[in-house]
Formats: sequence, structure tokens, C-alpha cells
Amino acid sequence: MSLTDHLLIEIGTEELPPKSIQKFAQAFANSVQEQLQQLSIAFEQVDAFATPRRIAIRVNDLMLKQPDTQQQRLGPAVAAAIKDGKPTPAATGFARSCGVTFEELEHIATDKGARLGYEVKTQGLPTKNFIEDIVNQAINKFPIPKAMRWGNSDETFSRPIHWIVALLGSETLPITVKGLVASNVSYGHRFHAPEAMMLTSPTAYEEQLEKAFVIASFEKRQAIIQQQVAAIAKEKNVTIVTEPDLLDEVTALVEWPVALLGSFDAEFLEVPRECVVSSMAEHQKYFHVTDAKGELQPLFVTVANIESKDPQAIIDGNEKVVRPRLADAKFFFTSDQKTSLEARLEKLKNIVFQAKLGTLYDKTERLQKLAITLAEQFKHTTAANVETLQRAALLSRCDLVTDMVGEFPELQGIMGAYYAKAQNETAAVAEALEDVYRPRFAADALPRSLESSVLAIADRLDTLVGIFGIKQAPTGAKDPFGLRRAALGIIRISIENQ
Repeated sequence: MSLTDHLLIEIGTEELPPKSIQKFAQAFANSVQEQLQQLSIAFEQVDAFATPRRIAIRVNDLMLKQPDTQQQRLGPAVAAAIKDGKPTPAATGFARSCGVTFEELEHIATDKGARLGYEVKTQGLPTKNFIEDIVNQAINKFPIPKAMRWGNSDETFSRPIHWIVALLGSETLPITVKGLVASNVSYGHRFHAPEAMMLTSPTAYEEQLEKAFVIASFEKRQAIIQQQVAAIAKEKNVTIVTEPDLLDEVTALVEWPVALLGSFDAEFLEVPRECVVSSMAEHQKYFHVTDAKGELQPLFVTVANIESKDPQAIIDGNEKVVRPRLADAKFFFTSDQKTSLEARLEKLKNIVFQAKLGTLYDKTERLQKLAITLAEQFKHTTAANVETLQRAALLSRCDLVTDMVGEFPELQGIMGAYYAKAQNETAAVAEALEDVYRPRFAADALPRSLESSVLAIADRLDTLVGIFGIKQAPTGAKDPFGLRRAALGIIRISIENQ
């Protein structure tokens, strides 16, 4: 009889938030692994699976029983345990606590002399006795930002749970999770294979689901998407840009990926590249396409969650949807330019930066003074530098109240630079408006000029001093104002830009 077997747990749900499923799967695997280790139950490894409709783990080569344990218990000294040839109350009490008679106790030599003792043997329990508690504890620790209830139940989860699978080898474990009793019944793709299916074993899990049009492995699904995208790129002699975050999100949206190439009207290329890319990525989850020179092309790649007999119908539908999205971006870009950046300053008075630190207008005023104070520390600062700094500091937050940035917050600074150029601001001012946010992340580019560097440092210093000043320092779990990133940005700019 085998001492190990494989354990499969699957939680079947409504479509999960795409940006969360990897976190859920990893949290599930980590928690189960930690609990098994605490119970001294050995296993080979824990595999995690995540699709829009399921989170699952497979524990490979799991010991079917806890190991037996032996614990040596020491009692009173032998000299004090026997009086007039009879055991003392201390000796009989110790024997009773060990569940044996006095005669069954042993004499054990220690540094402090002989003592009564007993080897307590504890038999390990079957592993399946712990599974229900392990799974429930793991699920309750999922990093769910906002849980929901469904039906008449008081149970909560990220999305309604429809089925639970619990298999230890070929044995179904009828554990209860979130009010549902587990079985060996799962479901395939919502459209290609919606019927119930009986899972036969944990080792056959991926193969059975694949026959039901579900690629259970997140990594395998992502690799398939990349292969399909590469094939389209080679066929059309273009480059398809798959940004890691967008690629993760697209992978989390499909169970059976099918990449398709669509197009849009070339007139939308008149809009800044970043606007077109953000519009397609944010709203439609499309990958954008460039030529050999890196120029944006009027093409996109969408990843469908269905293998259609008429893929052109899916392409036509996506092309029909993307047009109004890009038309909105074009409208925002045109409309925003009817009002100068400087004319938008008043609107900053209505946007609170932090209750105790005032509005974005207040921050702008502080930034102007601080940037000049810092600039004076540099011997090679000229009147032109100071003028550029003052102007850039003044306009640095004005694009936040444009329609384009309101729709696509990730374009802050980028749109400020575009609008500044269109409104005849100097190239140095336009550059500083974009660079004030650099570096946005660890590997991001740094500000390109002295003025940009000073402005970026001043902006971060104002935030750091202000937030620490009102005693809102970041914690291990929360850093809402990005103070760690701000501090690292100052260090990188100071060192790398000398």
C-alpha cells in the first residue's frame, strides 16, 4: 500500500477579478504548504492553477498519515518518588498524567540524578482528517479587497462559489467549504464544454480540463498566448507589444485563448501614441502593434476566450467597439487644447492633496518655492534655468484636470508635455512636465535635464516632508502616498544624474 498520494482542491466560481487570480492561487498554495509543514505532513510540492472560473491547488506525493511521535516526559526525582517502599503522591500523580501505572514508569539518568520518566508515543492521524480545516483556513486568508455575499448565505468570497472539488488520489473527500460539500464534479469551458464532468484523479486534472477547453495552468496559458501573438507578428511582419501587466491581465481573462488581429482607422494615429495605446489597453485589453521602426500601426491584437467557427465575426465586433473608444480619445485630445494649462490652475484649488496639507494648488505653490531653493544650491544654475523651473512647477499638476488624464490617469505628465508643446511653452518646460513623475517605477528612465531633475526631487521632498510631518508614515502593509518610491526616486536621481 502506498504511503503517499496526490491531493486536488478546486474552487469553482463566477468570473474572478483578473488582477487578483494569481494572488489568490499563490496565497492558496502558500497557506496549504505552511499548514502541512506545521502538521509535520510531508509532500513533494504544491502546484497552483488559476483561470477566470477556478482556483485550484495540487499537492504532489502527500503523506497519507502524520508521522508517529515519541516524547520523553520527566517526572519527580527517584529519591523523592518512593518513601517507605511505596510511591509518593507525586509519583502516582505523574504516572496518572502519563496514562500508565507507577510500575510502568522508567528510571532515567539526568545531570541532576535519576528521575522517573516515560516515553509517550502518539500515533499520527490520517492526513484527510485535516484537509477540511486546512482548506477553509487557506480560503479565509485570500487577499480579497472586497468580499461579496450571494443567495441567502452568510458566506463571503471574491465571487459566488458554485462547486468544490476535493480528491485524494481517486477518493472523493466530502469536506464542507463555504457551505458547499465537495465532490469530484467540475465544469469545463462555459461555452465549449458547459456540462458537468467527473474528475478521476489529481494527476489527470490538467489533461481532463484541456479536453473540456480549459488550460488550467496560468503559465501554460500565457505561453500559448505569446506563441499565437508571435505567429501573427511573423506572418504580418510587425511587432506586437505585450506589456507584462497587460499580458497577465489578458491571461487571467481567458480559459481557452485565441489571438486575433484587428485594425482601426489610420486617422486615429493623429492622436498621441500614448493615448491610443492606453485607450486600447485599459478599455479593451488589446495589444498594440508597431512596425520595424517602432512606429504605431493601425492594428491591434485581441485574445478571445472562444474558438469561433467564424473568427472574422469576432474581429469585426472588436473593430466596431474600438472605434468609439479611439474617437473619445481623439475628442479629449482636441477638446483639452481649447483651454491652456495655466487657465486650469484655479481647478486645482478644488482637489485635495491631503486634508492637512491642502489642495493640489497649495502643493503647486510650495513646489515653486522649493524648486527655486534647491536650484540655488547648484553653481551652474542660470536665470534661464530658474525661469524654466518656475514655469514648469506652476504647470506641473494642471494636466490632472484635463479630460484625457481624467479618463487615463496613467497619462499624467505625458499629456502635460503634449499640451505644453501645443501651447508654445518651451521644450525645456514641456520636458520637465513629463519628467517630474520620473522614475515612476524601479527600472524607469530618469529626468533628462537639470531642471527636470530639480523639479522631480523637489516634488518628492514636498510629499515626504509633508506626509511624515503630519505623522502619516507608511506601514508594512500600506504606503498610499508612495513614500518609499519617492525616497528611492530621490536617491536614484541624485546619484545617477550626479
